[in-house]
Formats: sequence, structure tokens, C-alpha cells
Amino acid sequence: MTTHSHSPSPSPDARAPDPRAVDDRITPFHIDGLDVRGRVVRLGASLDAVLAHHDYPPAVKRLLGEAVALTVLLGSTLKIEGRFILQTRTDGPVDLLVVDFSAPQDVRAYARFDAERLDAMRGALPAGAGFDSGALLGHGHLAMTIDQGLSVNRYQGVVALEGGGLEAAAHQYFTQSEQIPTRVRLAVAEEMRPGGAPSSWRAGGLMVQFLPTEGGRVRPVDLPPGDAPEGTEIPEAQEDDAWVETLSLMGTLEDVELVDAELSSERLLFRLFHERGVRVFDAGSVVAKCSCSRDRVMNVLASFTREERTSLVEDGKIAVTCEFCGRTYDFKAEEIVDVDTDGEA
Repeated sequence: MTTHSHSPSPSPDARAPDPRAVDDRITPFHIDGLDVRGRVVRLGASLDAVLAHHDYPPAVKRLLGEAVALTVLLGSTLKIEGRFILQTRTDGPVDLLVVDFSAPQDVRAYARFDAERLDAMRGALPAGAGFDSGALLGHGHLAMTIDQGLSVNRYQGVVALEGGGLEAAAHQYFTQSEQIPTRVRLAVAEEMRPGGAPSSWRAGGLMVQFLPTEGGRVRPVDLPPGDAPEGTEIPEAQEDDAWVETLSLMGTLEDVELVDAELSSERLLFRLFHERGVRVFDAGSVVAKCSCSRDRVMNVLASFTREERTSLVEDGKIAVTCEFCGRTYDFKAEEIVDVDTDGEA
């Protein structure tokens, strides 16, 4: 892995930030002066490919784009091959989001929504107002799952969704599950093309985490004791100055900078953190790719009982459609119904 430094006092391998804006890339970075590490993701064609499988309304595309950007940010931190799955189940108009990232680069996603509720919500909005992602999601929960294969137990963290968006949920997850000071910014934009051509979608995300080498600089947030008398003041943990400065710099970031097709990730990082010295590492790619296959679908069907498989037969066949990519797999009834539980005929 090569390392490049951008700082006021350049090291021998320092260079200017790369001006080339490349989409569908994940750029890891480290800010030495703040003990912060992070990642930037910029999505273009890969997001369009994910969204193209379903006829989503613009509001759903925007929300799903945020979910894809967040999942890629988090999933790309996996050190081994595995899957990172983000899933929401809520009572809002968009009651289900699923984003599946297979390290190191493949992503697929799906959203389920109630068109009538979306229309009603749209009608209640003031003229020119956009949808709030928290209102689209409503209340429920968000689960983040790490699946490293059959030989390793799954790890899952769950946080409540209480009317807030995905950024807020990510912050809550890291506070209660990882106890790592973390800040996430997400942005999605629709690009209109001239001549009546179909629009395209872009998404961007930036995540920073405070990971000092010295012990004691990260203090977990104290939870209120359940037996504390009413009115008891709970002392707030004092945040480290470096993390306060990081949050201040993150506060200057605008959504348009995350989705600007002409602003490279390195220039964005330099703009935000050059005074503290930011190092970037080799960028990774993001590819829209579904992992479904005929064999995988057959294995899933083979796990059902004979009665369940029989109930799926229509006109002498079983048709299964992948929710992610929309591909349909047709099986003759005799291929599936008479398969034993080990997947053998």
C-alpha cells in the first residue's frame, strides 16, 4: 500500500492532491495531526446500475443512494473477504432497505416502498420542499451485519430508528456498539442531462473516526444510572480537543462537495484537512454486482420442506425473481419438488 502525505511540512514522499475526479472509488485516509482515520466514497455509474433494476420514485432513489454510500463506507473497512449487510425495517413509507456489500468491491441494494403513502406525503409537503429521509424511514430499527462465511459466527449490531435519518443512526451505532467517536456525512444528487436524456444519480460519503494511540483519550459516554433521583445532573464527558477540531472541520463540508463530479476525493480531503496533514492510501473500486445465480437459488429452494416447494409450483414450474437485480430463474417442478434436504435429486 502506498502512502501520500499532504501537510504544511511535506515529507519526502509528499505530493499535490490528484485533481482527477474518479467515480466509484473508496479512498482511505489518515490525519496524523488529529489521530483520525477515515474514508471517502464517490459513487456514479455503480449507483445508477443499482437503481436501474427497479422503477423507484426519486425520493426512494435518494434514500437508497444514502444507504448504499453508508454501506460502502462501513463495509470497505473489512480486512478479510466477507459481506457487510445494512438493513432497515420500519413503519415509514419506505419500510425496507437492504444493501449488501461483498468485500472488496461488489454492492447490490433493494428498497420496498408504499407508493400511496409516498404520494400522500408528497401532497402534504410545501411547494418546492423535498422529502426528509427520517420521515421516509419512520420508526423501527437498523441492523448492520458482518458475515464472514459458514465457519465464523455472524456479528450484528442493531440500533433504533426514531424518525431520524441514516447519518444519525450510524452515529448512534458507533456510540453504543463500538464506542468509537465517529462522524458520517452522506449526500445524493440527481444530475439532469440535456436533450431530455434520462437523468443520472451520484452519491458521496465521508466518515471520520477518532483513534488516538494514547490510552485514556477516548472516554465512553456515561449512561444515566437507572436509580438516579429525578433532576440529577449527569456530568458530560469532555471531548478531546483533536476530535472537537475534527468535528469543526467536518461542519464546513457541504453536500455539493461530496457529489461534485469535478472535485476529486484528494482535493476534497486537502480542502478540509491540509493544515493538519492528511495522508491518502490506495483507493479501492466499487462495482454494482448481484451475487445471485441459478445454483444459489436452487440451494435456497432445497432448504424448504417438500410441502413448501410444492406450494410454489405454477403451471408445472417454479419461478423465482431476485429482489436485488430483477433476474428471474425458472425451474421445472421435478427439478425442485423431489430434491432432498441435501440438495440432491
